[in-house]
Amino acid sequence: MSLTRRSFAALAASAAAAPALAQHDHRHGQFERLAQPGRMDIPALHAQQAVTESPAPKAARQGSWRPRAPLPIPRTEMAWAVAYRSRMHLVGGYAEQRVDRNYHHAYDPASDRWEQLAEHPRGSNHVGVATHGDRLYAFGGFTEQNRTPHDGAFAFDGTKWTALRRLPEACGAIACIALGDNIHLIGGAIGSDNRRSIDWHIVYDPKADSYSRRQPMPLARDHTGIVAVNGLIHIIGGRVDTFHTNSNLHHSYDPRTDAWTFRAPIPTARSGQGTVWFNNRIFVMGGEGTNRVFGQNEAYDPATDSWEAYAPMLTPRHGMGAVVLGDAIYVAGGGPQMGGGVKSAINEAFSLG
Repeated sequence: MSLTRRSFAALAASAAAAPALAQHDHRHGQFERLAQPGRMDIPALHAQQAVTESPAPKAARQGSWRPRAPLPIPRTEMAWAVAYRSRMHLVGGYAEQRVDRNYHHAYDPASDRWEQLAEHPRGSNHVGVATHGDRLYAFGGFTEQNRTPHDGAFAFDGTKWTALRRLPEACGAIACIALGDNIHLIGGAIGSDNRRSIDWHIVYDPKADSYSRRQPMPLARDHTGIVAVNGLIHIIGGRVDTFHTNSNLHHSYDPRTDAWTFRAPIPTARSGQGTVWFNNRIFVMGGEGTNRVFGQNEAYDPATDSWEAYAPMLTPRHGMGAVVLGDAIYVAGGGPQMGGGVKSAINEAFSLG
């Protein structure tokens, strides 16, 4: 059953007004199975699969996590989130026993509330998103469970969605980032029964509504992490066709030379993780692997080309959204066990204060 705007507001208001909870009490009733309706507590398999120990040296200042207002409905496999107009936006994904939802939720950290916004025109999961100028962009996605991509591209202006020129090829789980005048679309996966990762690197020009090719990334991957730092694009981790073959590779791309450079690998190989630029470091948290869901929170310092470990997630997850808003990293939704069989409404924030 879908929720109305009024019930969304009521749920958010009750969550905001609730007293402070013990570290894990916020997780009660925040999960749902993809194949069966009804809220439930965190599945027992989570305890068997969740890992949090990082091989990286521990940072002197570990930071901490705290629960925030949960999503109105459990969701996963949005692939990424994006910060837009000072809020976290989640587009598409798995929800309510479907894998092709077009839900669009926004979270405001100032009020600790969620709002339902204009729905994405093409219901899908693993949608690539980026913010450029005053618009939110969404590229591709899968119409079936992590397969069968579409080639749609759309822009959101704060009120409505507008269709853009279609992608050169249908693709899902694309890593997207704005840099300068363009949006870079890197990697992803194509196909249905023969699903496979690709190494493509396409640049979208919002002014011309056109695409052009750039140097492909060194290894075909999807479900990667991506950030832009000091004029360079960093691609971290991801999977080669499947999470059974996760990569620890980390490369940076320089658009001035159209060339890739190898960087220190991420200590914990994973895919479907959150990746953000925060406190002058690239923070990577969550993700999944073979019979594993990761809670490691590892950060890369570009100045020293090295990694450190920070406080792990309260609730290890993959396929969630992660963005920086103000002085914290917010991580919402995602799967608490390997695969897409269970969704969560969990929303937790990490800060160094």
